[in-house]
Amino acid sequence: MTRILFYLEDYSHDIWRESLLKVAPNIEFRSYPDWGTPGDGAAYAFVWEPKPGLLAKYPNIKAVFSLGAGVDHLTRDPDLPPNLPIIRMGDDGLKEGMAEFVAMSVLMHHRGIPSMITKQRNKDWGRFFAPAAKHVRVGILGFGALGQVAAKTLLPFGYKVAAWSRTEKEPVEGITLHHGADSLDAFISDTDILVGLLPSTAETQGLLNKKRLSLLPKGASIVNAGRGTLIVLDDLKALMEEGHIAGATLDVFPEEPLPRDHLLWGLDNLIITPHIAAITRPDTAAEYVMRNIARIEQGNAPENLLDANRGY
Repeated sequence: MTRILFYLEDYSHDIWRESLLKVAPNIEFRSYPDWGTPGDGAAYAFVWEPKPGLLAKYPNIKAVFSLGAGVDHLTRDPDLPPNLPIIRMGDDGLKEGMAEFVAMSVLMHHRGIPSMITKQRNKDWGRFFAPAAKHVRVGILGFGALGQVAAKTLLPFGYKVAAWSRTEKEPVEGITLHHGADSLDAFISDTDILVGLLPSTAETQGLLNKKRLSLLPKGASIVNAGRGTLIVLDDLKALMEEGHIAGATLDVFPEEPLPRDHLLWGLDNLIITPHIAAITRPDTAAEYVMRNIARIEQGNAPENLLDANRGY
């Protein structure tokens, strides 16, 4: 019998239990803290932000499924067993949610909605005349599974879509691809709306500092729905106040929830969302987890297995 050890704080576990049992009626679903003992037999962990050291107490765990696309909530655990396989979430529901959020955000910045919201607060009727989509350059920073779906979703609107990735990717019709550190600055300089979808690694932390953000054309906008460590927030704030960056939508932050006294809350033309760009959906996630458990049991590699050397 397949045993799943589930961990998610401040949220009902019932919907996750029901979704997994619907896909695989014979599994044994255990909610934390009722995980039993390590001697109960092999198990798979399905978790989000487990307490540091918890996974190390259960050497019977064969692999860990992250409940979200990010895995830094696991890798920052100093006691994480070094050879424990970690599978990143990559279900269709997660991809659909991210594509929806990116499309919404890009359209809002293209049409000047953040500045319209600011004008509304001031009872200002001032108009904004947006250029045609075909004249707007959208850059997707990070071209993994989520970035690829998001980029393709933008194509029907007519945007000039480009994407950057650390390594070379297969060509995609309608999307201009860039890769490697040497091409990053030129990619940013040629972008009107920059969408951050990079994972959190040593190389990406603080990648968008004042020097790089200043490469964006005056009046550009930023959307960050990847990881909160990508942008140096003080630098972004300074460039927005100077008027170099026209607006931003931030869904992720280095500290979450964003502290109530943080200066970003009062910044004009900034939209803050509470890390909801791509919420894992229980029905599609259950199918994804059980499909990959089957792959592991059959001796095959699971989808989206974390490469510890790359950090994603």
